[in-house]
Amino acid sequence: MNCIGLSRSLSLSLAHRLSVLFALSLSCFQLGRSFSALVGTPISTVDIAEKGLKVSVKAFTVKRSQYLKGKAKAPIIMENGEIPENANERPQSDSAGKSDACEGCPNQQICATAPKGPDPDVVAIAERMATVKHKILVLSGKGGVGKSTFSAQLAFALAAMDFQVGLLDIDICGPSIPKMLGLEGQEIHQSNLGWSPVYVESNLGVMSIGFMLPEPDEAVIWRGPRKNALIKQFLKDVYWGELDFLVVDAPPGTSDEHISIVQYLDAGSIDGAIIVTTPQQVSLIDVRKEVSFCKKVGVQVLGIVENMSGLCQPVMDFKFLRMTETGEQIDVTEWAREHLKERAPEFLNIIACTEVFDSSGGGAERMCREMGVPFLGKVPLDPQLCKAAEEGRSCFVDQKCGVSAPALKKIIDKMMENQGLSRMLVDNDA
Repeated sequence: MNCIGLSRSLSLSLAHRLSVLFALSLSCFQLGRSFSALVGTPISTVDIAEKGLKVSVKAFTVKRSQYLKGKAKAPIIMENGEIPENANERPQSDSAGKSDACEGCPNQQICATAPKGPDPDVVAIAERMATVKHKILVLSGKGGVGKSTFSAQLAFALAAMDFQVGLLDIDICGPSIPKMLGLEGQEIHQSNLGWSPVYVESNLGVMSIGFMLPEPDEAVIWRGPRKNALIKQFLKDVYWGELDFLVVDAPPGTSDEHISIVQYLDAGSIDGAIIVTTPQQVSLIDVRKEVSFCKKVGVQVLGIVENMSGLCQPVMDFKFLRMTETGEQIDVTEWAREHLKERAPEFLNIIACTEVFDSSGGGAERMCREMGVPFLGKVPLDPQLCKAAEEGRSCFVDQKCGVSAPALKKIIDKMMENQGLSRMLVDNDA
């Protein structure tokens, strides 16, 4: 729990404080029951120890889980919009919980009595991640802008270049990566080396909580500490082997998952973040916050991708309608196509585009100029790309994705060139 340097929670009512203290005093047995429900029947031993807010989970199975119904809860603590300079899961300062700034915080006693110093699991994570050359976060300010679609296609593209690629889905409450990689219904297996990713190809492995849910429609209703514990488990216990790239698909916004992944990976070891947006201002407003987050935690912004930048598709793929005087729509697609073939065959190979979102404010490109961050390019709203994502296919091997695939390829090439990674392509070809 990141509670060092929190401002006084003067607005908390007495009842709220009592409920917070009660939640924190839940027994280790209750926490153990909750985590056991998450991971299923133990494969060897389950060792859950509660030390303040520090919860460690060792050696357990990763069979398809039963939905977590435990009652153990932890309080939600607001940080007044600021990320503490040292946002750790446990206090590192000897004065934690004892200084004047801690007075009034519901976790004051926890910080004062908890073990001090860095989290030992961070060392284990560093050792596990030592075999990963490049780590890229994919972020978005809002949901529904195509972030996970971009993450999936980025992983497909890098794997097609003969790189060893891992795709880690840390969108705990909305895991869509298994669907977009065609891996629905798959399960995680455990070996003596750790959890094994689910592989799309021999050089493309995937890890997601989506593989652990009993039913795809089950909701994951967790507070921050449980999300953080699972993200830590993914980083510490998944055996990726030697990877050229680890692509991390994060949830939209800036929440516990984002703080955790940056903290556990250590911002300095992350190559950077790609932020996906749509052209309209209502989306760009939140992208500015995402850029601000990256700057605060020391993660380089590799660039902004403007997705759904106009609807583009071949004229012959459109559906044509005729409006009657009564407002009724009549499908005249066949007539229109035959008419074009006979009267204007030169139109058959034309791609028609129209704006879907208002980009009168200059879109993501103008925002990038104002904020001094790289603009990687635009991807049109392509129905064929949407279909490829629904079916778990790469758009780069689908001849029908003739509108979106070249745009995505150009963006990925530009990102690699900007980061000096183009040399890796030459080495791979050699």
